[in-house]
Amino acid sequence: MKIACLQGKDQLQRIFTPAHLEELGKWGEVAVNETSGWQTEEQLGQTIEGADIAITSWGVSPLGADVLDRAPQLRLVLHAAGTVKPICTPAMWERGIRVTNATAALGRGVAETALGMTIASLKDMWRLGQASRQGNWGPVAAVRELYGVRIGVVGAGMAGSHYIKLLQQFDVETVLYDPFVTAEKAGAMGAAKVTFEELLATSDVISIHVPSLPETKHMFNESSFRRMKDDCILINTARGAVIDEAAFVKELERGRFFACLDVTEHEPPAADHRFRSLPNVVLTPHIAGSVNNGLQRVARSILDDLEAFLAGKPMKGEVREEELKLLA
Repeated sequence: MKIACLQGKDQLQRIFTPAHLEELGKWGEVAVNETSGWQTEEQLGQTIEGADIAITSWGVSPLGADVLDRAPQLRLVLHAAGTVKPICTPAMWERGIRVTNATAALGRGVAETALGMTIASLKDMWRLGQASRQGNWGPVAAVRELYGVRIGVVGAGMAGSHYIKLLQQFDVETVLYDPFVTAEKAGAMGAAKVTFEELLATSDVISIHVPSLPETKHMFNESSFRRMKDDCILINTARGAVIDEAAFVKELERGRFFACLDVTEHEPPAADHRFRSLPNVVLTPHIAGSVNNGLQRVARSILDDLEAFLAGKPMKGEVREEELKLLA
């Protein structure tokens, strides 16, 4: 069996350790792309030649018919990244090629980041830390504990559902808005299903975990912000386009909310974007998903799915064609 690693050598080394590659080699001949950077169709064709299984990641062009013709026996594409939209083509589905992603692995990192932001923001650590460096000591009137507050979760995908799971360790009330999740399933997760309007009006912290779709674009807008409680903490580790930034800036300038934004509609935001200067905004450079050593969790998920596939078992990260329209 031939396993073709299609991503650039630099990307492969970011995700897969030598131990991971050694484990991969136990299942077949491993073909590694020796070039770095973005991989063109021709480069992909050379590496995928005769492969039974392909591994992709960030920086890989779509796997169209011309590339797939070089590997007529290809059965599986394991995407060591999040959304598979950048690599999927109709030709893949037409040939019955199965596809997986590492969204679950990435989602754990996102959820953990959101939890950290939740605790730090309720404690007002960001502003108090700055004040302490400037010689002040307090006041601490704005500090709240992760206790007795209502946490609103928007979206119960891989990241949102894991965030809900992490919150079970705290004495808080968790509510969920997700039109694709039943009240029973939400309850099993540990959250109460509510309408979007109720979540906005009653939550002390709102954490966003929805994909960027036409239906979610600017779902947090002027109307949404009017419904939200004063002093609400809004955390976005999902997609920047979910928030109407112009409307949000107006509310932030009034001091109504505190925001932790790992994503923005355009990344990076302009040098003079108000998000960069407002004291009630924490801006991080899209680090909520796996980075550095966290990427090894992505590698582990790929190896686990490959092992499941070869054993004829369900793959945790499998993506089906009809699901693409709901994915990020």
